[in-house]
Amino acid sequence: MITIVTNHGEISVELFEETAPISCENFRQYIADGFFNDTVFHRVIPNFMIQGGGMTADLRQKQTRAPIKNEADNGEKNLRGTLAMARTSDINSATAQFFINLRDNSFLDHGGRDFGYAVFGKVTAGMDIVDAIAKVRTGNRGMHQDVPVDPVVIEDVRLDD
Repeated sequence: MITIVTNHGEISVELFEETAPISCENFRQYIADGFFNDTVFHRVIPNFMIQGGGMTADLRQKQTRAPIKNEADNGEKNLRGTLAMARTSDINSATAQFFINLRDNSFLDHGGRDFGYAVFGKVTAGMDIVDAIAKVRTGNRGMHQDVPVDPVVIEDVRLDD
């Protein structure tokens, strides 16, 4: 189990080690490195998702390791409460950023519109915290949209197992 400690509360996550081994190992390594500490959920879109894990509160992108292979064809679906790897238009560009689905987002699944977004875990406790984060006031900052006005900080991410 993983615990994501935010300034809004704690979110417990179960990783899908068998169906998303590359994404899970990648996530675990970022946790072991302390990479997520003091990053933010920098993109919050109600009724869609909250995204974080790669930027500081001043919206500076942190230096990441090399991108990983996209595992979106693993059979997992972008359902409410699942975690998936964020990426650019390059299918295999995911590094540290992830998002938590606020609703079933089948259009993000493999073959929905393109290769899809790799689901690698699910929230097992703290979905009320995720929903509270989804309700924060957002605005534009520089070239970024849907940015929380008051930073939603990821204070720590722990491996609990």
